[in-house]
This record gives sequence, C-alpha cells and structure tokens, in this order.
Amino acid sequence: MVNQSDAPFRLLTRRYGATLTYTQMLDPNQLLNDREYLEFHLRDLQSTHHGWDVYTRPVIVQLCGNDPEVVVKAAKQVQTYCDGIDLNLGCPQEHAREGHFGGYLLNKKDWPLINSIVSAMSHSLAVPSSAKIRLCASAKTVDLGRLLEHAGASWVTLHARHVSAKRRRQGAADLDAVQELKDALTVPVVSNGNVRTFSDIHDNMAYTRADGAMVGETLLGNPCLFSGDDIRDPVHMSLEYLDICKVLPEVTTLKTIQAHVRHIIEFQCVRRPWYSKFRLALNECDSVDEIEALLRGKAGKAPGVAEEPESRDPEDEHKDSNLDDLGDTFDHVSYSG
Repeated sequence: MVNQSDAPFRLLTRRYGATLTYTQMLDPNQLLNDREYLEFHLRDLQSTHHGWDVYTRPVIVQLCGNDPEVVVKAAKQVQTYCDGIDLNLGCPQEHAREGHFGGYLLNKKDWPLINSIVSAMSHSLAVPSSAKIRLCASAKTVDLGRLLEHAGASWVTLHARHVSAKRRRQGAADLDAVQELKDALTVPVVSNGNVRTFSDIHDNMAYTRADGAMVGETLLGNPCLFSGDDIRDPVHMSLEYLDICKVLPEVTTLKTIQAHVRHIIEFQCVRRPWYSKFRLALNECDSVDEIEALLRGKAGKAPGVAEEPESRDPEDEHKDSNLDDLGDTFDHVSYSG
C-alpha cells in the first residue's frame, strides 16, 4: 500500500478507533540520498495541529531493504519521530521482486540476511524493531518467526497469505498459521488478513489468540472500521479527510488525496449509477477545493447521503483513550505498507 498512509489518513483512522498506525513502506536509499524525499516524510511524521497530537502517536515507520547497514542508517534518520521501525518482509509487488526486498526475502536462502538486518536494527536503534511477514513457501513460517524473535524483533506481524505479485490477496488468509505462530513465539504476534467488518476483528483475534489485528486495504474504503461502524456516509468521511488535508497541506500529494477519496466512495458506491462519472470527474480535479466541490455537488446530492454531521472535537473523543504507551497498542492496529 505504497503512498496510502499519509498523515491525514492516519489521523482519520485514529479518530475512529485505531490505536496504532504505520507509515507507508519507505525506501531507505531514498531517505539517505534524496533530501526532498527525507524532508517530505519528516514533515509527515511531525504533522500535528492543536488538539490533534493525541492522534499522531504511536506511529511505526516501515522500511524495506536488503542491506543491514543501509536500513539502520535510514532508520536513524526517522527514529526520533516514531515509536518503532518495522521491516517489510511481505511486499508482493513487482518492484520488490526486482529490488529483492519485501516478500522476496522469504525464501530460506535469504534468512541469514533477514537475521542480519533485524539483529542490526534491534541492537542499533533507540526504538523497538519489528517485522511484517507473509507465509513462507520454502520452509515453515513458524521457523522464520522464531528467527525474527531471536534476532531481536519486539513483535511479528503475519499477513497469512503467500506472496503473489499478480494477486496480493489470493484466497483467504490462513488464520491457522497465525494461531501456530502465536503459540510458538513469546513476543506479541499481530494478525493481518480476513477483516472486512468490525466483527471480523474480534472473530480473528478470538480464533488466532493474536495480540493485535492489523487492517490494510479494507481500511482504505472504511477508515472508521475500528469504531465499530461498518456503514458510515462515504461523502462525509471523504470531506472529513479533506478537512485534515487542508490543515496539513504539505504532507501528502493531490494524487494520494484523489486515491483516498476514490477508495472511500467506491467502497459503498461502486454500483451506484453516478459512480463512474464521479470517478472520471475526480481524476480531473486539480485541487483539494475542486474535490470538495465535486463531493458536495454530485456525490453529495446522490440518494442515500445523509446530512453532514457536526464537527468532531478531538479533545472530547480522547477522554476514553488509554493509549499511554506502546504496550497498550496491540488491541487494534491500522496499517499501510
């Protein structure tokens, strides 16, 4: 989910119950060699606004890579502004195959390299290190989990599907594999996969006994999933996201904003007769104001759209929060990576 976990979207999911968010997968080489790239993501990590600081942390920075020294150097550039560094060992995309990182390090021949990277992270960084993996094809996933634990990973996340560049979500996630990993490790295990509704989170965790539930693509369509509300007006959700983007204008791109609005509207409205024209018009928008006008105009007048809710007060919403430290974050997890 590259370019899908910008600060405004992370703040939106935190408003609606996610207790921990991840950044998108960042490229260590670019963090070290591209000043503009580094500064953009540092702005993203430091983004806040009066009353919103309760939503900005905890946040985990996710890195990819296959060089322990490079990964650690890049992590040191951002560790001051986050609560942990995660190594992505699950990305299935073609560029990960070509660069030999992400899910393409899961073959057993690369496990010594994985061990070196995670060990270097755990011994060199001031914040906890973790890893997100997929199912291993060449060996037992549990054995890789044990390796990660012994290398110093503070927790392990398992997206219980095999790597597939063509179909990222091929078949249902194997929750039995999550349960097996949980039974084998002493560090926390987070389960990723098979969540479409709020009740799926509880069913998933009850079955796997995992310490947390991570949600990715479903959250793009329904950012309020962790609130327990599976159906919330998508136009109003999009407008709320745009409001945050206006306050934090230099931490995301127009292309990313368009993608988020498309996901949110599409999640419930893809079969509406006006959706195809809306999507075309959305792609033609040149500013946040134009996207807002489109939402308030065409989509906002569509059947089934409710009256706009009252504005949310971050301070009031935080009264029941118990997010005092990272140890409290493994109830629910929202993720992009």
